[in-house]
Amino acid sequence: MARSALTITAATFTATAALLLTACGEGGDDSSSEDIKGADTGAGSSSPSASASAAAGAGRPEIKLPSSFRLTFENWTADDPARQAVLNDGREQLRAGYAAIIADNPDSEALAFYDTEAGLSQDREWIKSYTDKGLTVIGELPVFEPEATLFAKETKAQLRYCTDESEARTKNRKTGKVEANPPGTDPKVAYTVTMQKNDQGVWQAVSTESKRGGCS
Repeated sequence: MARSALTITAATFTATAALLLTACGEGGDDSSSEDIKGADTGAGSSSPSASASAAAGAGRPEIKLPSSFRLTFENWTADDPARQAVLNDGREQLRAGYAAIIADNPDSEALAFYDTEAGLSQDREWIKSYTDKGLTVIGELPVFEPEATLFAKETKAQLRYCTDESEARTKNRKTGKVEANPPGTDPKVAYTVTMQKNDQGVWQAVSTESKRGGCS
């Protein structure tokens, strides 16, 4: 489910990440075609979760996920408000990516909101690695161990986090066939997202790199 660790991810989102769910740029793993990229604190579109509060201000879009795919953000908090802002937008960017996969929509406006032009180009390749094969994502993908670091007078940042693809799966839209990562695949994938703040104060993804097995 890693954004590029699995065969379906964009191993070069600029570097894609891992499992069926992995989707971003990978930094050293074998890319797979079926990785998931997301994480969210709640289950599905029916629960208000953090996305509802994040939607307020700067015209942030409301992002909904179905109950069939649960993104959970564990301890997604920071003591510093500036770093918390990076975590908040980074979380929504990830949710937007998986929502686009599930909606079969590589041209998602919500994802474009949270990506720079370069980041969006990468993410579209990641999403199409699913949609071009008629795949969606199901199951549960925990996102944990977030760490946000600010640079350049707090206009640039690096967001790191881990995902656990143990309960994440890809599903063929036509046949209904469900697949997980191959046996022996490390389910944990480490991500590093380079971000920058736009004129509206929204933190956007510039590039994403992933490493399967890079988590504690």
